[in-house]
Amino acid sequence: MTVAITIGEVRGGGPAVMDLAELLSTRLLVQGNSGSGKSHLLRRLLEQSATLVQQAIIDPEGDFVSLAEKYGHLVIDGAVHTEAELQAAGERMRVHRASVVLNLEGADAEVQMRRAAAFLGGMFEVARAHWYPVLVVVDEAQLFAPVAAGEVSDEARRASLGAMTNLMCRGRKRGLAGVIATQRLAKLAKNVAAEASNFLMGRTFLDIDMARAADLLGMERRQAESFRDLQRGFFVALGPAICRRPVAVRIGAVETESRSAGPTLMPFEPAPPPEEMRELILTPVPERELIARPARTPAPPPPDILAQLAAHAASAAEVEAEEPPPQTQADRAEQRRRFAAILTDILRDEDAGFRPVHVLYQDFLVRCRIEGMGRQAMDMPQFRRALATARAGIDAETAEGEAWQQAERIATPLPDDMRGIFLLIARAAMEGAPCPSDATIARAYGTHSLGRARRQLTYLEEQNVIVLRTDGLGRRSAAVIGLGWETAPADPNGAGQNLS
Repeated sequence: MTVAITIGEVRGGGPAVMDLAELLSTRLLVQGNSGSGKSHLLRRLLEQSATLVQQAIIDPEGDFVSLAEKYGHLVIDGAVHTEAELQAAGERMRVHRASVVLNLEGADAEVQMRRAAAFLGGMFEVARAHWYPVLVVVDEAQLFAPVAAGEVSDEARRASLGAMTNLMCRGRKRGLAGVIATQRLAKLAKNVAAEASNFLMGRTFLDIDMARAADLLGMERRQAESFRDLQRGFFVALGPAICRRPVAVRIGAVETESRSAGPTLMPFEPAPPPEEMRELILTPVPERELIARPARTPAPPPPDILAQLAAHAASAAEVEAEEPPPQTQADRAEQRRRFAAILTDILRDEDAGFRPVHVLYQDFLVRCRIEGMGRQAMDMPQFRRALATARAGIDAETAEGEAWQQAERIATPLPDDMRGIFLLIARAAMEGAPCPSDATIARAYGTHSLGRARRQLTYLEEQNVIVLRTDGLGRRSAAVIGLGWETAPADPNGAGQNLS
């Protein structure tokens, strides 16, 4: 079924029509410098499709909260909710088919990246029964999928970039249609931009951005200069959802207004005389005088499932604030067994090996809360160690043994992403089982690349924690240095050495 929306008019006459069903399958990239009309274009697209498809908007500047008044979008203040709450919100908005604006205004760049990653992760990981079509609009996408980390931590960048890559690369099968907008193509990760099949390119001035825009549109480099001449509100359109050849489109009018429109020129009022102005501005300030600043009180969210979640979080925080009773050794052992059971259940998912650690951690915390084990059951460093042990397939009883504790001490100096591989090999060596295949090692590392898995084995050998041997039949075995454990030889290309 074809559902068409009108985004404006083609230069020279005629409506500019976008096939919404095709857009949901092929995704859209919008590019334009500040002031080119990029946010106006997104608003037009959202208004025209608001009654036709569910929408989720990642809004770093609070530009789109006004959609709630006319179209009933739920506005979530991302600055006041935790990552776990936002992940749950992402799941529930798909279950209940609610259109949502995630307002990240007021949060710093790293917090915005983490909160957006959690929300997108929740939308991505929802059960198959709720894979309804959703138009996912991400404004200022270069903030969430940057080429370089900049001033934010590598972990925040990886989490955000991973969520954006999932949206653009793997989201289609889950009903997620990415619409990303950026001021600078050169600052947007190429693997995210390259997944879009539809393009709307606005005014830009830098040579590197014009060259990338021309490449994406299939234009010659000498034609790239034309992007400098585009007027505000005009975009060059191309893609199966719009048109098969590049055409200039003028975006139509919108019904709602941005809350953060730019300033306009106003005439000066008559100024006081210079001496009076000097007294007004340079009057000494008393030492204890403080300038009163109005407190920003966020509007309460509508009474829905998210409000219930926030209320539950507040009550849980009060309960956790109380001093817990001291744990006995048996209690701690039982808690570790329950943690191990939860991790084992998480890792049964086929995609778990390829999900970012922070997403697995959020899932772990949610499950711990469901089991009544508290919101802060385990911090991130502890979780990474426990995850590495769980990926190795070690049960709670074996993990408590002295032999395995020695293996974990050897793994401690290794990078976090390498511990799981080492412990996987250590478990096989301890049991005398066949050496894990390249595919099994790749899964433990979180990649599909067998070449990368082999490079990690080389790294472990260079760190003097394992020794690899290959027999005359091409079978590989691995020995753990210092423990005297060694795996049985096995074909590295085989698929039958999964130790789970």
